[in-house]
Amino acid sequence: MGNGKSSQHGHHSIWDQNRRGFLRQLCAGALAAGLPMAAQRAEAAEANGGPPALPPITGPVPQVTIAGQKIERMIIGSNPLGGWSHQIRNMTLAMLDYFNTETITSFLRQCERSGLNLFLTPFNDRPLNALKTIWAEGSKMRIYFLGELDRDGKLSKDIMAYKPVWHVHHGGVTDSLFRAGQQEKVHTFVKKVHDELGIPAGVSAHNPDCIKYIEDKGWEVDFYQCCFYYLTRPKQEIRAKLGSAPLGEPFLDTDRNDMSKVIKQVSKPCLAFKILAAGWLCETDDAVEEAFRFAFNGIKKTDAVIIGMYPKFKDEITQNVRLTQRYGALA
Repeated sequence: MGNGKSSQHGHHSIWDQNRRGFLRQLCAGALAAGLPMAAQRAEAAEANGGPPALPPITGPVPQVTIAGQKIERMIIGSNPLGGWSHQIRNMTLAMLDYFNTETITSFLRQCERSGLNLFLTPFNDRPLNALKTIWAEGSKMRIYFLGELDRDGKLSKDIMAYKPVWHVHHGGVTDSLFRAGQQEKVHTFVKKVHDELGIPAGVSAHNPDCIKYIEDKGWEVDFYQCCFYYLTRPKQEIRAKLGSAPLGEPFLDTDRNDMSKVIKQVSKPCLAFKILAAGWLCETDDAVEEAFRFAFNGIKKTDAVIIGMYPKFKDEITQNVRLTQRYGALA
């Protein structure tokens, strides 16, 4: 029978041969159908050790207009690029290892080829250098940043060198300031973005009560960025609710229902994020599809979603864009 090692090696060899055969068939079929780009993408993905690329996107991505910008209903998220996995430390390190400047550059190129043109980016070197590269190539990718006031209550103007379409108050900071009774600092941020930067201002939050408060007070916010999961909920609040608390962040399945109700009630446009629960709803393709279906049913037709992607193991970009086309199409 041979030892386990040789048997395992043989199994992998057969799998690899079948995989290469599938790719050759895909490439041949694409060429016969007049789709050489699909063949090239599949071959390039295989050569680089990455997942096979799916056939390219056809047709437009549904659009809405938010704060004066016509955008696709799917915005490119940034958490995986910065290693914010919301899972175990090894996943964080794996994301940081994968997303170097070259990989981010390729990732953004594929996003744009797939019809995505707005990127929520962290203000650090790797994504910004990648953006400079694709802009030099003629890319039309647009960006915006999360931010907050500094210790002196001032707003950084460094971001304006990158011509962001909006500036949004960071969600975790929003939740903390509201909990401390310092919500007016968030309001001041909004006013300073308008007055000093001259661009639209949004507020992000994980706690739906923050969004309700701002809406009730009539702040001059242009839009909201709403997390489907109240990840910043204090442990003592979780224990009071459930009798105990999880070891990690609380992804409670009812949270997305609570935020969805708020999104539908407020008059301002909303950007829903973490619709895939930071990967916890990505166990199967069916689970991903159900999350997209729920998300687009749970927001207004004037709203959009933000999706972070980690396309090391499969072509998540194409998969997610197709699901946005399917469930985010406007009648």
